[in-house]
Amino acid sequence: MTTLRFIDHLRELAAERDVVLCDVWGVVHNGVMSFPEACSALKTFRDRGGAVIFITNAPRPADAVRRQLRRFGVPDDAYDGIASSGDLTRSYVAEHPAKAIFWLGPERDSAIHEGLDPVFAPIERADYIICTGPFDDETETAEDYRALMMQARERKLPLICANPDIVVQSGDRLLYCAGAIAELYRELGGEVVFYGKPHRPIYERAMALARERRGEDTPLSRVLAIGDSVRTDLMGAHAFGIDLVFLTRGIHSEQFAGIDQLDPTSVKELFGRPPRALMRELKW
Repeated sequence: MTTLRFIDHLRELAAERDVVLCDVWGVVHNGVMSFPEACSALKTFRDRGGAVIFITNAPRPADAVRRQLRRFGVPDDAYDGIASSGDLTRSYVAEHPAKAIFWLGPERDSAIHEGLDPVFAPIERADYIICTGPFDDETETAEDYRALMMQARERKLPLICANPDIVVQSGDRLLYCAGAIAELYRELGGEVVFYGKPHRPIYERAMALARERRGEDTPLSRVLAIGDSVRTDLMGAHAFGIDLVFLTRGIHSEQFAGIDQLDPTSVKELFGRPPRALMRELKW
């Protein structure tokens, strides 16, 4: 294994690629405001003929994600489409119309249910759980839900995780996500269905959107993923068979402070199988 070094610019790899599958939180915004250089880099890639698909574990449909991106200052011309775990979760709900849902998540995620006419029920009468996150991610962790998850396990309720992320960056803080609760439930012996990275369906959805944009299929060798999470972005890209540029400014930033290159031992400890390259932040 060779030493893994940082690159400074997306253009160092862009000539070899036709499609970029780009993570959102921590890459193009921090949950408060956009990163202008990252948005500009993606726009430049598009201007040169490439397609950019945002691939996000946001537990909301693409239209709701787009509205949020606009509020954060991410311009529409930075991307061509959005593949969200929220849309995949909506498909599951649509396929089980007669089943009662216990919804675990904050009110801001209510768009995940729009147009589906779901039947909600308390945990005692629900047929399954839709988890979009803690009720209050400002103060709560997965441990706050241990008793509830034990109750769900006793009833053998499937938990549909609409956001496999464990944490997400919001400004200068890390907030817990649905994935943290889902992993606790799985540790307790509960059944969990994950929608989003690192699982294959969201990548298939992203590539379908790229096909719509380009009018043809794209060989995986011409696809580049960009992300900041080992567990979701890197593992998902490897499993799908595409390269990934790993950004070190995101949720793993403390591990990369002051590092200019990684020796083989450090690469194995941090990544297992390494990414294509490292960047501190996305820029052209």
